[in-house]
Amino acid sequence: MSFPVCPECQSEYVYQDQSNLVCPECAYEWNPDNIDTDEDDMAIKDANGTLLTEGDKVTLIKDLKIKGSSQVLKIGTKAVIKRLFDKKDHQLDCRVDGAGEMMVTAKFVKKA
Repeated sequence: MSFPVCPECQSEYVYQDQSNLVCPECAYEWNPDNIDTDEDDMAIKDANGTLLTEGDKVTLIKDLKIKGSSQVLKIGTKAVIKRLFDKKDHQLDCRVDGAGEMMVTAKFVKKA
């Protein structure tokens, strides 16, 4: 029997546990009868609660240290959102002025 891939991590290793399906890689459980087929419900909001979309211009609201570097992004640095991700740690794939391409958490930006 073939099961659908995990909606969280896209793993193909899914098994059934009573009426739910379970992903052993990310431990996500879901009922296959209650899956929303609308993937447009990804609502990522900035620090002020404004809905963000691809192509929006944002500014940083606090100094952010870049992982693995001694460089710091200052308050007010501008960025353009290239893609949105529905992850808990970094939701925005941005082009940041003076720093290049990087992932940023939505709670540290505001829409410009």
